[in-house]
Amino acid sequence: MRHGVARFVTGFLALPVALYLFYVVWPFAQAAGYSLTDWGGYSDSQRFVGLDNYVRLLSDELIRKAFWHNVFFLVTVPLFTIALALFLAFLLNVGGREDRAGIRGVFGSALYKVIFFFPQVLSLVVIAVMWQQIYRTDSQGLINGLLIKIGLVDADNPIAFTADPEPFLGIPAVLWWLLLIAIWSGAGFYMVLFSAAMQSIPKDIYEAAILDGAGRFHTFFRVTLPLLRDTISVAWVYLGFIALDMYALVFVMTPSQGGPNHASEIFASVIQFNAFQKGQFGYACAIAVALAIFTILLAAVQLRITRRDRIEF
Repeated sequence: MRHGVARFVTGFLALPVALYLFYVVWPFAQAAGYSLTDWGGYSDSQRFVGLDNYVRLLSDELIRKAFWHNVFFLVTVPLFTIALALFLAFLLNVGGREDRAGIRGVFGSALYKVIFFFPQVLSLVVIAVMWQQIYRTDSQGLINGLLIKIGLVDADNPIAFTADPEPFLGIPAVLWWLLLIAIWSGAGFYMVLFSAAMQSIPKDIYEAAILDGAGRFHTFFRVTLPLLRDTISVAWVYLGFIALDMYALVFVMTPSQGGPNHASEIFASVIQFNAFQKGQFGYACAIAVALAIFTILLAAVQLRITRRDRIEF
């Protein structure tokens, strides 16, 4: 075994690596190749155009709009999701009263974990369809129906969630509604992730901090956050990937898959629009390759910035 370890490992890894290369790496390589052509997607004819597709996307107004929409999600989705998940995890693990058994979470924390995690077991498309009914622009919508019942909204003039009313803070209103869904669907998973990380922190540290006069606020920011830095960093990268996608929500919930009037366009919807509606698969592949490079660089920078020596308990 000691002398044949290389052949032993190679024998186990050969098939998985071959499958990965064929089903993952090879399609990426094909997309990069098609991005250098004017392939229409529905024929074998294609002409090599070099970097023309990449030059074109730099001056594409729709790409520029989609970029800033993705930047909005890239900042807000990780920020608000992690903040809410940390708050819930702290309450459910060390937010309760202290007794002889030590610091506990709030009463019923086990049940709350199940409830908050429930959206994670649903498909994102199912979540989008459910919220589509909540956001319905007639009296049958859950929000509009409730507001009409209590007299805050006229039945003849309900709130049009996807009709892009006045932007809030300079951001199209439809993006804020999509952000709410993304936070609601993702916070439960990261709450469980942070809860597991908090449970690995010795309770003695919290008890010592409280004995020294630290309140819950200072305990959270001076003890919990520093010890969860690595977990938060990984969560931020994962949520960044989600924020750069958002395709399912945009496709299901917005008019014309990116509307109204391109107010919710993101990279994924622009790729779909150019490939399947305009028949410009070469250009769509160029956008996809640019997005992949941007995502990899972003993840590398994020992990490099947050890297530090591991703390041992």
